[in-house]
Amino acid sequence: MRLLAYARNTWRTLTSMGTALVLLFLLALGAIPGALLPQRSLNETKVAEYLAEHPTIGPWLDRVQAFDVFSSFWFTAIYVLLFVSLVGCLTPRLAEHMRSLRAAPVAAPRNLARLPKHHTAEVPGDDVAAMAAAVDDQLSGWRRSTRQTPEGAGAAPAATSVAEISAEKGYLREFGNIVFHFSLLGLLVAVAAGKLFSYEGNVIVVADGGPGFCSASPAAFDSFRAGNTVDGTSLYPICVRVNDFQATYLPSGQATSFQADIDYQAGDDLDSGTWRPYLLKVNEPLRVGGDRVYLQGHGYAPTFSVTFPDGKTRTQTLQWRPEDQITFLSSGAMRFDPPGGTYADERERRKNQIAIQGLFAPTEQLDGTLLSSKFPAMNDPAVAVDIYKGDTGLDTGRPQSLFSLDPRMIDQGRLAKVARVNLRAGQDTRLPDGTIVRFDGAVPFVNLQVSHDPAQVWVLVFAMTMMAGLLVSLIVRRRRVWVRLTSGPAGTVNVELGGLARTDNSGWGDEFERLTTKLLSAIEEAEPARRRDGTEKEADRA
Repeated sequence: MRLLAYARNTWRTLTSMGTALVLLFLLALGAIPGALLPQRSLNETKVAEYLAEHPTIGPWLDRVQAFDVFSSFWFTAIYVLLFVSLVGCLTPRLAEHMRSLRAAPVAAPRNLARLPKHHTAEVPGDDVAAMAAAVDDQLSGWRRSTRQTPEGAGAAPAATSVAEISAEKGYLREFGNIVFHFSLLGLLVAVAAGKLFSYEGNVIVVADGGPGFCSASPAAFDSFRAGNTVDGTSLYPICVRVNDFQATYLPSGQATSFQADIDYQAGDDLDSGTWRPYLLKVNEPLRVGGDRVYLQGHGYAPTFSVTFPDGKTRTQTLQWRPEDQITFLSSGAMRFDPPGGTYADERERRKNQIAIQGLFAPTEQLDGTLLSSKFPAMNDPAVAVDIYKGDTGLDTGRPQSLFSLDPRMIDQGRLAKVARVNLRAGQDTRLPDGTIVRFDGAVPFVNLQVSHDPAQVWVLVFAMTMMAGLLVSLIVRRRRVWVRLTSGPAGTVNVELGGLARTDNSGWGDEFERLTTKLLSAIEEAEPARRRDGTEKEADRA
């Protein structure tokens, strides 16, 4: 029995509105580390850099899953408890609200004078029923009920001496409150469903009208984040190629617009080979097959050609990473393997690989011999590069950075620097062994994001209903009014009115006074109208 009582008390505490508010606060509080600290799901490299820069506190944060906040056990526990608390709290409230809608308004208190708002008056007349009908007509829009009391035991029902009208409005306030909280519950479910069934991939595509990419497999992306139920085998296939990229800048270098001219294939187009044009802009994604393709960013991809001593040439275009987001001064690296057949021995071939590492400036600015960029548009492209010869590490099987050479190969002397030069588009340099390295120019690249979230529409729907329910609960006010009509002496009727604000009292005094004036006017007009009707009927009989 004690265990049962303990479980009952625990459930009541968990499903109280106070507990739900505390859990909601904890959920918001728990999301703060996810916004301030790098997250593995977004950028694992940043997490590694943070751990290296903070050797003391970093490992402790990692133990409490501060770098995986939204998939951590403690964030999930808060999320689930909030869900259970809302379900247990809202279901009884909804049932109670439905019962109150079916129930008649509360009968008038015995002593209306004890209510915060009260008014009494005496009006001429003797037909209490007609006056009660007039009050009922004036309270249209209110939920109301009328109770009449016979004058005495055994009297005819029509000869009533007391009539009470109970009226109430503002039920929509509680309904809006319930809609708000159920929408919050639906929002939590939609977000959770999105985490389970959504996926998001990022890929860099050079804007040269080349082959582009196809999203049929996670391997096609540079980075890919999938929901817990997504295994990568059922991605919607979309093929995209980027023909051109255009950016507009102010004289200060600030960007005003970005747009990419793309072609895409989806659905039956993949079988027919049909390409459809689309102008992709920031915040104007391509929507197809439940997926959205966003334009996330851009940069430049320099092109280098290496002519080996035997006359064979290799050309490569590769994206470099913008180091300065204002001027787009970028850094990067390239690796060139001699063409097949140039060297018969594999060890000799590895010793003659060419590597390039340095800076690219879309608009050249030389500070002495140091290269920088003075404008983000590609007006006067130039590079400052170090050229290496030797083993670039392409055959080691170890992963390497796309934007820098492997420092271990340099430190071991397996990759040696043979030249340092500044080149403009079209210029070249000759190495001691006769190899020619030419800078051919650069083309823009774009960073595309393919996003799939089947719950996104529901998140929007529940967010809108949350705002609508909140607005209704703030605007609508609960009001109760009682009117008691009692037959008085010498053909008079005593009128007693009482009012009660169920929620806030703001403006209730003026509202009650206006309502009192309106009801008394209707009561006073009811008796003359009855007498006129009676006079007309007597005249007709005569």
